[in-house]
Amino acid sequence: MSETIVKPIIAEEILLELQSKMKEEKQVILHCCFKSDFIMEEKIRIWSSTYLIDRNSDHISKLIHFENISLFPTWTEVPIAKEYWFTLVFSGLPDDCKVFDFIELIPQSGGFFQEGITRNSSDIYRIILDI
Repeated sequence: MSETIVKPIIAEEILLELQSKMKEEKQVILHCCFKSDFIMEEKIRIWSSTYLIDRNSDHISKLIHFENISLFPTWTEVPIAKEYWFTLVFSGLPDDCKVFDFIELIPQSGGFFQEGITRNSSDIYRIILDI
């Protein structure tokens, strides 16, 4: 004997609350490519002081997750003469943000920086990084 599953009725106020929470949870994903030098071994890492900065407001999106790269102070080795991809996840940008900068604020030279990234509807980006 099969069971009939009835779709539950959800109160309108709960649906509205869930929609606003979904907007709060939006994230921005950067798939980053670091191109290794052809003559020497290189190492990279990401600092927790890495942000997305909205060009038209004072909004700053914080780094909330990273994949395939180490967090300071640990280093990730990059194969010689290869492209190395890693992923960074940031808290959401404001709805009206059109252009933002990616910046790693660190107390030494060589931080990642990409300015003028044009916002898209998916909030998923592929960028090539230079140091």
